[in-house]
Amino acid sequence: MSRVFTSPRCSLHAPQGFPERPGRLEAVISGAVTAGWERSDCASHEGTGEAIGMMHSAGYIERFARAVERGDGLLDSADNPLTPDTLESARAAVDCALEAADWVAGGEGRQAMAAVRPPGHHAEFATAMGFCFFGNIAIAADYLIRRHGAGRVAVFDFDIHHGNGTQHLLEDRADVFFASVHQYPFYPGTGSAAERGRGEGEGSTLNVPLAARTGDAELRMAVEKTVLPALVDFSPDVLLVSAGFDGWHDDPIGGWLLSEAAYGWLGEELSSVAERCCGGRLLSLLEGGYSLDGLESATAAYLLGQGGHGISGAL
Repeated sequence: MSRVFTSPRCSLHAPQGFPERPGRLEAVISGAVTAGWERSDCASHEGTGEAIGMMHSAGYIERFARAVERGDGLLDSADNPLTPDTLESARAAVDCALEAADWVAGGEGRQAMAAVRPPGHHAEFATAMGFCFFGNIAIAADYLIRRHGAGRVAVFDFDIHHGNGTQHLLEDRADVFFASVHQYPFYPGTGSAAERGRGEGEGSTLNVPLAARTGDAELRMAVEKTVLPALVDFSPDVLLVSAGFDGWHDDPIGGWLLSEAAYGWLGEELSSVAERCCGGRLLSLLEGGYSLDGLESATAAYLLGQGGHGISGAL
């Protein structure tokens, strides 16, 4: 079973002239429809406030709310513009992530995508960064463990930018494994191979830095050699994916050369890992991707790949 979760409230945050814009969701949902996935519109989730509070400081949450109420133009950086509806959209993104997590946890063979914005993988414990306000995927991982009793959750991030926020929020935990392929050096400057986790989480972080202009073959080699074996070795109860499509070959703020075939192959391989390790339970959350045509095509290829209908033969 395959389902895409979204909310019209995710489109309320609409800063003018900004690459992270509402049209991204329309493109992703169109790609999901092309892939034959069922759409579910999310309401407010009863667990959202608690879930956000588990991953972000009370002071940060309050400061975010006050900044929106005052009509401030930015939160923490120029990459995080505020509108009167930014907090509502950020909460809606978490609502969808939790509803999708509930659905995936409810049975074997369930594959979901949370088509949400603002994205989340750059948001840290008390800091907004890189278009992100709440750590959507880290919140979902923690929620699956607390609410659904998952013993181990894996997160794989294939956005071209390193998920510093996800790593920051989860790196001291042994029950969550975080793996990332990303361009390095590049924004946000983190993600060297030497970053492997902290404390009890030492060894539960895997960073695979790749060069600018990485193409399909280079991505496949890196993922096959390092990420896929590590995910299987960790043997999670649920597999989460930060699906950032800004590695697309003509993305306006990316630097890679990936095609539909690469995303179709990723969908196939991650679905295979989920089938092998966790009863097919696979949840992807939208992160980056700023070419609207690329977002639609890459999303369709990725989701078709999860159903075994990808176009990965060109790799």
